[in-house]
Amino acid sequence: MILREELERREGILLSRFAVKSCQSRGRDRPEEPCIVRTAFQRDRDRIIHSKAFRRLKHKTQVFIAPEGDHFRTRLTHTLEVAQIARTIARALALNEDLTEAIALGHDLGHTPFGHAGEEALNRIYPPGFSHSEQSLRVVEVLEQGTGLNLTWEVRDGIRNHSSRGKPASLEGQVVRFADQFAYINHDIDDALRGGIIREDDLPRECLAVLGSSHRDRLNRMIMELVSHSWDQPVVGLSLVAARVTGELRQFLFDRVYIGSAAKLEENKAKNLTTALYQLFVADPKHLPPEYQAMVKTEGLERTVVDYISGMTDQFALKVYEKLFMPRPWLQ
Repeated sequence: MILREELERREGILLSRFAVKSCQSRGRDRPEEPCIVRTAFQRDRDRIIHSKAFRRLKHKTQVFIAPEGDHFRTRLTHTLEVAQIARTIARALALNEDLTEAIALGHDLGHTPFGHAGEEALNRIYPPGFSHSEQSLRVVEVLEQGTGLNLTWEVRDGIRNHSSRGKPASLEGQVVRFADQFAYINHDIDDALRGGIIREDDLPRECLAVLGSSHRDRLNRMIMELVSHSWDQPVVGLSLVAARVTGELRQFLFDRVYIGSAAKLEENKAKNLTTALYQLFVADPKHLPPEYQAMVKTEGLERTVVDYISGMTDQFALKVYEKLFMPRPWLQ
């Protein structure tokens, strides 16, 4: 028996009329023989989990750069929380959970070291501009394993359009876009409270009145609001009230945590470090690893430098900077 065909049959019976069925995928850029056991989207999820870019997320900043506490989020734990939230919503709406999870697990693969500080630095200095969502797509299409992961069109579309400016073609991609916001709003509040950046009394009262006063209550209410408002609809969205208070809570984080807070005191250093590495590699490509030097011929120098730097973890970027810029003692 070919188990994949049975799974595809069940999808046709159990999933919403608005869900993307595995057997209806637009396919891959390079045709492959289907797996006997897994659907196309299950296969994509597995490829992302086994990628080097996914493993590196555990050492990339979410909000707090190089936190000493063990309980602050990293880019990997953020990704796992997004995947859990997105899968919960997808199951409630009878959407394709495997497609949803694959998009969620891959949405930040192209994120820079030092979180958005690194992203802003590359966006400023790299002439075409830089976006982590576009870089995540480049990781799965080009960089990982040298030829990309050859994922399905639906997963790649969701990854590219997961940010607030994107417009995913599938409802599963739309779910991930909301799950990403729900995750970072709630866990960044949690981390900011843990780090003493804000206090419980600082949180907007009106938002708490609607969403709840605890991390658990707020996250649950956001999920329930999205599910109830999107049930059996061709688009995923929140009610006007839920969207407003969620947006206000997000703006609160920008005003009190993301911009100018004590959590961001090291960001200028991170931006300067990222900029210095970029300038050095462009001026003297021999400092690039051999495999990246080889890429220059096909991808161009600046594109290759951006690929190299954006793939670094926080610790590796610091190590490379120290090696290239810090003086070493003379050893006779």
